[in-house]
Amino acid sequence: MLHFIRTITIAGSVALAAGAAFAQDYPDKPIEVIVGYSAGGGTDVMARTTAPFIEKYLGDGASIVVKNMPGASGQIGVTEVATADPDGYTLGTFNLPGMMARTIDREADYDQDSFTYLANVVNDPNVIVTTKGGGLDSIDKLIEEAKANPGAVTVGMSSLGGDDHFMLIKLQQLTGAEFTIVPFKGSAPARTALMGGHVAMGILNISEVAEFQEELNVLGVATEERSDFAPDLPTFKEQGVDLINGSMRGFVAPAGLPEDVRAKLLDAFEQLEGDAEFQEAMKATANPVEVVTGDAFKALTGDLYDLARGVWEETPWN
Repeated sequence: MLHFIRTITIAGSVALAAGAAFAQDYPDKPIEVIVGYSAGGGTDVMARTTAPFIEKYLGDGASIVVKNMPGASGQIGVTEVATADPDGYTLGTFNLPGMMARTIDREADYDQDSFTYLANVVNDPNVIVTTKGGGLDSIDKLIEEAKANPGAVTVGMSSLGGDDHFMLIKLQQLTGAEFTIVPFKGSAPARTALMGGHVAMGILNISEVAEFQEELNVLGVATEERSDFAPDLPTFKEQGVDLINGSMRGFVAPAGLPEDVRAKLLDAFEQLEGDAEFQEAMKATANPVEVVTGDAFKALTGDLYDLARGVWEETPWN
């Protein structure tokens, strides 16, 4: 019996030592960050802008590789993260409220407890944009047209069940106007379709149109107060439509991440907010930074899940 106990003790000590060595050596190979949307969209830009700074704070020659897995409104990518080995070498972007809406409007192979929550990084407000020369160059004209011809105004957006879709639902509820949704596999193809005249209107995020204001009519921003990234752009509230909406974007890992690895990743993400170079890099892409880490990020996810559930109960997705 004593020999058995001694054997178990030695085995346990070896396992603990191996775990400590793993955390100390982490990362010793490239870390893959899965983005559930196409390259060039707001989530992709956020991930690629953030990656070099996380590499810096992880140290030891850390390398992050961004992999785009678009499809099913981001569900394919985030499911890949939820079902990956929890070893710290697969991370993923995580959009709110969209990723939690995926668990409400369809079957999903993940839920709120499928992830280790690392950090929200961006809170990116929605904007409504229209094509140049289309005549719908104000929010009043847009609403008037959609009321006069229900369903005639087509709306390009990155996905169903995400912040863009929430924004449209709120707009319809507030105004009684009816639109026809044309979903895409990310905001970049939605924006391209709008600029090509294939849809009449788009609901995007401010970071996704910052460089395209000469080619598009930006009708307003869905914030309480004017955005620092577009101070000349009026809010919808200023124009008589009480629209407040946006996309929160951050990073998760699979549930069950070793605690030492989780702590090392959290420490890297927590340093972003105080990094002036990071703030400037995000400002250059018109991404409003709002860093929320760890348990606070998970709590925020729960709050936005409740919001998504409320919208689902009030309005069918299809």
